Amino acid sequence: MNQQERNMTTFIITSLLVGLAVVGLGVSIFFSRKGRFPETHVGHNKAMRERGIDCALSADRAERARKRDDFPTR
Repeated sequence: MNQQERNMTTFIITSLLVGLAVVGLGVSIFFSRKGRFPETHVGHNKAMRERGIDCALSADRAERARKRDDFPTR
């Protein structure tokens, strides 16, 4: 087996493994009723909301608005 055949074999095996990984990771998405990725955003996660944990961006936005409202105007 020469170098070119070995490289082609490695490429094919690698492509098959990557394809298998993609299919394996997507099985729950492909075959679920909703067909969507699970929600991973902190602000939309029910368990995080029950613990009182907010999204950092939303908390920062609320804090900036509160400080802006507290700032005296001329």
